[in-house]
This record gives sequence, structure tokens and C-alpha cells, in this order.
Amino acid sequence: MQSCRCNNTEETKDKFITINNGRIARNGKAYYYIGTNFWAAPILGSTGEGGNRERLQKELDKLKELGVENLRILAGADAGSKNANSVYPYLQPSPGELNDTLLVGLDYTLSELEKRGMTAVIYLTNSWDWSGGFGFYLRECGYGDSPNASGSGYSDYVSYSADFVRDAKAKALYYNHVQAIVSRRNSITGRLYKDEPSIMAWQICNEPRPFSKENKELFAEWIATTAKIIKGIDSNHLVSTGSEGLYGCEVDAALCERIHSDKNIDYLTIHIWPINWGWAPRSAPDCGIENACKSAGEYIDLHVEMCKRMGKPVVIEEFGFSRRDNMCTLDKDVDSRDIFYKYIFGRVEESASTEGVIAGCNFWGWGGSGRPNSLVWSAGDDLLCDPPHEPQGWYSVFDTDSSTIRTISESVKKLNNYN
Repeated sequence: MQSCRCNNTEETKDKFITINNGRIARNGKAYYYIGTNFWAAPILGSTGEGGNRERLQKELDKLKELGVENLRILAGADAGSKNANSVYPYLQPSPGELNDTLLVGLDYTLSELEKRGMTAVIYLTNSWDWSGGFGFYLRECGYGDSPNASGSGYSDYVSYSADFVRDAKAKALYYNHVQAIVSRRNSITGRLYKDEPSIMAWQICNEPRPFSKENKELFAEWIATTAKIIKGIDSNHLVSTGSEGLYGCEVDAALCERIHSDKNIDYLTIHIWPINWGWAPRSAPDCGIENACKSAGEYIDLHVEMCKRMGKPVVIEEFGFSRRDNMCTLDKDVDSRDIFYKYIFGRVEESASTEGVIAGCNFWGWGGSGRPNSLVWSAGDDLLCDPPHEPQGWYSVFDTDSSTIRTISESVKKLNNYN
């Protein structure tokens, strides 16, 4: 494919999303948005295994039609543990060895987003084993394969992963990867990534955690070091942590505020999972929808107060709710999910109406035209928003979920009155 060499930084500078007076801003104005998680987009954008550019274009067109213009995506998976069902194909099969076909898939995704006036938040690794992440770097440093983080293996995984921020070599391998991705030149647009208008933010990790109370200091240092590295390469784009917030910081509010106060971190992130966190009963989550909204509100409020002290915005970048009876099949209704979505969207709308600190949200997530083949993902199956380690269809929003799609579209239209 012929490259379009568009290297004029001045040409794109006014298109970058920035921070202005403690708020996320676009075109100089406070910017409030409803986005989604669509982590697999760069795989779909490739021409190799798992690639499907026709589907990617279709999904982007549908999201644009709904007014969903921000996608949170994974740069690419690292080689997974033999004990886990991890994403495949791998972007990084071994340290420093990158799959060029998948890199071009990321290039292509960014170029397609730009055509539609859409943007991406790109996370650079994962604390969980579903895309390699911490376990990949630890295995390469002699720790062996990570235990499966699902079910009964969770505590073993936590103990294993706690070594990541303690191991200087593992962190060095990760820093090298960060530098390679952030400093890349897009093979399609010809621009360095730092000049790409379709990037809203770089993200240090998906759900980074210290995984030990004793690791808090090392964890904060790792976050600060990574943010400094990214900003040293790319000062045009925002940098975020990818943290769940309080629950990603050993339930230590001071630590959460500390890592997000770093001068190279532009906004705070939180994730909200009512069923996973026990705010709604797993066997019958619909019975707990009222408590789910109440608890989510309290969790949001806690972080809003942090943001007011820091003078920074917050994005609710992951939240989800299952279908009726916690089932994954498309014939189950989504009444409770719609209620929960409306609550989160309503918090963003309220913030926009008062120029508050809640800048946006990304629902988890977009399944679109994909369909689950079974509860367990296997290579060759459609890529959904549900990672391979989770039941397929659990939290996905499909293009046939008319009531949820209507809920999203109506909320976007309300937000547009403030942007």
C-alpha cells in the first residue's frame, strides 16, 4: 500500500486532544465523550492471522454512526502463559521481537480512525495473563509460566505477578517495548506516532496493580518512570495509567492519588465491575442493579474528590453489566445492563452540564458484528470484547442489542449539546 507522507506537525497540532484548565479538551474546548473498549481492533486491522479489515471498517462505521468516537485498544498481546487461554496472535513473541504484520494492523487502525475523526487510547501492556503482560516479562526473566489468574489460581497469580515491579530486568524489557511502540512511524500515514491525531492517549498498562502491599513504593516509581519515558518521546499526547482506581491500588486512596498526581500523568482512570466486585449477585445480577448503581456512584464520588484536589479530570474507562441471569447468549435480555449504562452515562452528562471533572467513559465493550462460537474462545473464533479468559458474550454489546445501542446513541446526543 502506498504511504501518504504527511509529516507536517503544524498541520496536525490543533487536532490533538489536550488538557486545558484541568479538563480534557478538544479544539480548545472542554471535551466530554462516550467511548468503548475494542481492544482487538489492531488485530482485525492486520492482514495476517485474525485479521479482518472489512469487519474493522464495518465496526468503526457503526460506532461513528452512534457517535462513539473514542476506542480503548491494546497495542498488541505478548506471548501468553501455557497455563492460560491468552490472546493470539502475539505482537511480541519474545522480548524486542515484534510481529510486523500486527504492527501494520495498529498503523492501519489509526489511519482508519483518523478518516472518521475518531481517536484511540492505547494500552501498552497488561497486568493480567490474557494478553501476556506482566507474566510475559517475568517468564523471560526466569520465573516460569504464570499461573492461570482465573478461578482458584487467582491468589497464586497475584503472588507470582508481585515480582514484576521488584525485578529490574523485567521492567527494563517492558521499558524497551514502550519505547519501540511510542517512537514508531506509521507505515501508512508516514507520520511518527507522536504526530498522529488519532491517538488521544498512551496508557501504561491495563489495570496495573502492585499485587502486594509491600510493593507500593516500587509500583509508584514504575508508574512515574514509564510516564516520563512516554512523555520524553511524545509530548503531544496524553498519558494515563489504566488503573482501576482505588481497587487497583491495594485499596489505598493515598497511593491512588499519588500515582495520578505525577506531573506526567494527565488524567485519572477508574474501572467499575459490579458483578465481579460483588455489588450484584453473580447468579442473579438483575436483583442487585439498584445496589450496583449506588455502589458505583460512591466509587465515582471518591475519585471525583481526588481529582478536585489534583486539578485533573477522570475517565470511567471500563464498566460493564451482564445479560439477564448472568448468561452470555444473545437471546437473554439486557434490561439491567441498560439501566447501569444509563447511570454511568448520566454521570458524564451531569459533569458536562457543569464542566465537571468526569470527562468521559468507555463501556466494555463492543462486540459488534462478532458472534461467540462457544463460551471458551479458540484461535479462529470471532474476536469480541470479552477476552479469551472470560465467557464469550458475557459483557459484549452486539449490533443486534437494539435497546443498548439506543441507550448509547441517545446519551451521545445529549453530550453533544455541551461539546
